[in-house]
Amino acid sequence: MELAVPVIPADDISIAKQFYVDKLGFRVTFEQSDGKTGIMGVQRGSIEIVIDAPMSGHGRQACVSLRVNDADAYYREWCARVDIKAPPRDEYWGARTFSVHDPSDNTIFVVGPQSAA
Repeated sequence: MELAVPVIPADDISIAKQFYVDKLGFRVTFEQSDGKTGIMGVQRGSIEIVIDAPMSGHGRQACVSLRVNDADAYYREWCARVDIKAPPRDEYWGARTFSVHDPSDNTIFVVGPQSAA
């Protein structure tokens, strides 16, 4: 299987780990760090993200789109653990979406099918 996995920047790998693992429910697939800098892979189901701290020489404030089966289910789970500015909404282009920002100001853009209602 071929797969594209986004690499996003972080300011502190331990803060990123706490956010993605403890709050969003990902698991660590690999990690090399000194506690602040390093690289780490996280996975939740078929979703994979690589986090690189400090990821010098690359752009900041990345955006990762996660295609999911039920955006509302992710919203209900995550809004109890992290600050999410707005609930899911149906988009004119046929999806249901919401966004969450990680501690390094990267955007996690969750995209699921539109609601049936």
